Amino acid sequence: MSKSDIIAKEILESPIGKVAVYRLDRLEEAGLTKISRLPYTIRILLENVARNYDGKTVTEEDVRTVASWPQGAGDKVIPFMPSRAILQDYTGVPAVVDLAAMRDVAAEFGCNPRIIDTHIPAHLIIDHSISVDYFGTSYALYRNMELEFKRYKERYRLLKWAQQAFGNLKVVPPGKGIIHQVNIEYLAKVVMTKKINGETIAYPDSVIGADSHTTMINGIGVLGWGAGGIEVEAVMLGQPYYMILPEVIGVKLVGEPREGVTPTDIVLAITEFLRKNVETVGRFVEFYGPGLKYLLAFDRATIANMAPEYGSTTGFFPVDEETLAFLRLTGRDPEHVRFVEWYTRLQHLFYTDNEPEPEYSIKLEFDLSSVEPSIAGPAHPDERVSLKEAKKRFREVLAKYFEEAKKKGLNVPEKGVKISFDGEEYEVPHGAVAIAAITSCTNTSNPHVMIGAGLVAKKAVERGLTRKPWVKTSLSPGSRVVVEYLRQTGLSQYLEALGFHVVGFGCMTCIGNSGPLIPQVEKAIREQGLFATSVLSGNRNFLGRVHPLTRGNYLASPMLVVAYALKGTIDWDPETEPIDYDPNGEPVYLKDIWPSTSEIKKMIREYVSPDLYKKIYKDIYKGTEQWEKLEAPSGDLYAWDPSSTFIQKPPFFEGFTLEPPKPSDIIGARVLVMLGDKVTTDHISPAGPIPPDSPAGKYLIEHGVKPSEFGTYGARRGNHEVMMRGTFANPRIKNLLVDREGGYTIYWPTGEIMTVYDAAMRYKEQGIPLIVIAGKRYGAGSSRDWAAKGPYLLGVKAVIAESFERIHRSNLVGMGILPLQFMPGQNAKTLGLRGDEVYDIIGISEGLEPRKKLKVIARRPDGTKIEFEVVARLDNWVEVEYYKHSGILHYVLRNMIKKCLEQKKHQK
Repeated sequence: MSKSDIIAKEILESPIGKVAVYRLDRLEEAGLTKISRLPYTIRILLENVARNYDGKTVTEEDVRTVASWPQGAGDKVIPFMPSRAILQDYTGVPAVVDLAAMRDVAAEFGCNPRIIDTHIPAHLIIDHSISVDYFGTSYALYRNMELEFKRYKERYRLLKWAQQAFGNLKVVPPGKGIIHQVNIEYLAKVVMTKKINGETIAYPDSVIGADSHTTMINGIGVLGWGAGGIEVEAVMLGQPYYMILPEVIGVKLVGEPREGVTPTDIVLAITEFLRKNVETVGRFVEFYGPGLKYLLAFDRATIANMAPEYGSTTGFFPVDEETLAFLRLTGRDPEHVRFVEWYTRLQHLFYTDNEPEPEYSIKLEFDLSSVEPSIAGPAHPDERVSLKEAKKRFREVLAKYFEEAKKKGLNVPEKGVKISFDGEEYEVPHGAVAIAAITSCTNTSNPHVMIGAGLVAKKAVERGLTRKPWVKTSLSPGSRVVVEYLRQTGLSQYLEALGFHVVGFGCMTCIGNSGPLIPQVEKAIREQGLFATSVLSGNRNFLGRVHPLTRGNYLASPMLVVAYALKGTIDWDPETEPIDYDPNGEPVYLKDIWPSTSEIKKMIREYVSPDLYKKIYKDIYKGTEQWEKLEAPSGDLYAWDPSSTFIQKPPFFEGFTLEPPKPSDIIGARVLVMLGDKVTTDHISPAGPIPPDSPAGKYLIEHGVKPSEFGTYGARRGNHEVMMRGTFANPRIKNLLVDREGGYTIYWPTGEIMTVYDAAMRYKEQGIPLIVIAGKRYGAGSSRDWAAKGPYLLGVKAVIAESFERIHRSNLVGMGILPLQFMPGQNAKTLGLRGDEVYDIIGISEGLEPRKKLKVIARRPDGTKIEFEVVARLDNWVEVEYYKHSGILHYVLRNMIKKCLEQKKHQK
């Protein structure tokens, strides 16, 4: 086959002039495929390999592999070249730190440090640092942003340096919105163009993000997903994203949502449905069917956003008329919208009901009319609870809490705790809502639920209701457009009357930046064992994430967040019990303050317009006065400050050599932690507050930082000294080796119980390698590269688990940690592993290959020997190569420096 057969490039007249298009139907004419049978996501991958085919990085075999889908799905590896990359500041700071350190290494070898540069457009949105320190007042936003700059000025200097140092990197300053809203409302093009040798190339927009909820962009037909920061760095440097050709689950949407059901209810139901009915990890999910017409692009984005929660790489909605309507509504250029339609129709990427149904690896049907009002909790997004069952389910959770407290000898009052607020005493029940937060990327740019929340507040205020005094309320919308239309509708005043003032434009409560609780509540939790909860309109509710002191965390629509702030407890049946009583003693039920769908739609039509989006996004790159005046270093190399507690040069490239050391067997390893199922990256590398008595807190105090200035682990990801001390330090992590929650373990040589960090440092001094043993779905949650970097710095060489979540497994490989999977039907319990054994992992030194079986020998103190096999989850030859190089960044850096030195040699 000739190159021209594969490339199939044509110059065509388009609404924006002449463009070059890599025609998918030409590949069909060449006999390579039948386009109509391919899922829309696979069509995008096919265009990608056809356009990037060069015979080297992308080969003829790669093109044939994708064109032959479903053959090779779930098995064969393909290179994917995303159009652009996106990061937020929690992931962006460590990425920039890594790139800066790589530049130092390049310079040490005599190379121009600018060989380390961004090869594709990249945007870094600062949205994860602001915290809810102030709330309930009209100046909360100003004060929180003021505190943010005071705390994190040093990190922001680094990011301003990066913007001038790296060619294709743009930084969106603080206060502009959440990463995924900015992406979908402004950055996304759906169809992109670029000039190469004077020729304008047209191609599908695609994005790789250092945040797991990058999947939100799939709601408007842009293929994108989250990866580990390590992988995103490599892609930014020009490396392909190597992936297994995915199996695609087709979810046919049928039926029409019932009155009163919100997009949040729909996504919680879909999350539960997919987790229960199919294995989604490593697969794409693609939505289609007659039910699509009942979902606005905002609703689709809500569903796409939570793909990590239902476990898939994507939750994709193809481009259709609703996509075009969204582009118009959000103020995109009409000519560009016409171009998007022209290109997607030409390339068979435009969905209509008349299109042939594609083939899918698995087909499922989901009935939108079956969805009922729900929340999810207390600890996982797929733990959906219908509102009518909410009280019953909470009582079951509370019973377990009492049982555990009794076992520990704690005297917890059964009815709740008496607390005084402003001189008045209240009986605060177990289940008390300590935090009610309208927050996160999932819901807070969807006008249906945001205007809906405003209407709930309006009706409640009109009935004389108020929030309970123990509830900390906050509104942190992901898009500044939300504030504009809430003001224009007059709904802001009602939200503020209930304490829902705007506290910031950022991830905030959902990432754990919820700030301190109301002091009396915090005291009741610590001293009397009050079971406190949070209700948030987010996508993550893992224990210890939202706030260290809330034991139950519930995901809900913004409308229900307002309702629970009024009720003040999760221990409530919204269908049969009043939310409260008005001043006349009349009961007010949830149904009395719940707006109709027609009310909400009417307001959307009247107040949400393209002009709002144009107004908000015209100055997206211009920051506040503090940002504009912030002085930052310049030059190609970053000037490291050894005294900084925020930014430190990472040790990952110390002792770097041009040739990698040969991998060896892991001999004499000890178990650092033994964990159960559903251990999240929040458990491994927390993002929340840093306790003063923790190893990280002690380190900061030793370096002159006051506890009030600690901030969060997430904000200090540019300092490996803090992050390695925070690894496995989540207050709710349960290490099965010890009888307490939190970051503790046994140091086996002496039997002492100590912090994980202290034990790891002792093992390191003795040259003893470490392993982690875990259950199912290890590494669920955020795409947190520090959940791999931290264990690496502690000395962890391998993780043995029953199964891994996609992004975290890739991150482990990217850091040179070996992910090992128990054989089917086996786990630590069935094998009789207790954690006190000494482990040898045999078969690495003789050579690795994808999914090679290795032998593990575990020796107990009494001499008993347990032998078993595991599968090395290096899933393809590229990952084997990364592991051999001790990680992906070492692999990329070696290749770049070798290329540089070869060129210098030829120049001589």
